[in-house]
Amino acid sequence: MDLLITEKDTFEILLRITVAMVLGIILGTERIMARKTAGMRTYALVSMGSAVFVIVSMIIAELYIDRTSLGPLRAMSQVIVGIGFIGAGLIIFKGDKISGLTTAAGLWVAAGIGVTTGYGLYFISVFVTILTLFTFTFLWHIENKIKSSVSDKYLFDHDGIDDDY
Repeated sequence: MDLLITEKDTFEILLRITVAMVLGIILGTERIMARKTAGMRTYALVSMGSAVFVIVSMIIAELYIDRTSLGPLRAMSQVIVGIGFIGAGLIIFKGDKISGLTTAAGLWVAAGIGVTTGYGLYFISVFVTILTLFTFTFLWHIENKIKSSVSDKYLFDHDGIDDDY
């Protein structure tokens, strides 16, 4: 299978994935400041993973446009559903604490990387892997700085109520 993706297409694809990641980071930053569990990394990974799945769907659908059955897209949708079950199993609640959320989101993005690699979209796979490593490592440091500054500001909850908005 030969994919005809131009240099302009490549730039547009990488831009879409990057924008999705940045927008996820912005949402996650707000969640940290609101003292919520899911933060920058989780939102970045989910946003980026979603973009990867949509982009791959568009590319593969174009390849199979003259066929009535889009088997490759069905296979991809089943990977997405299946990895959701695995990710759900990684998330652990203990009282008011949650763990495994970013790992589950990372696993979901890894499924996107696997799908893109399976379809032969190597440049997308490598790019998303680099952004995922950036999200896991660099954003971890930033997220912890934000969390510590927020926790310094709000040493305790005055009314004991979690004001989730």
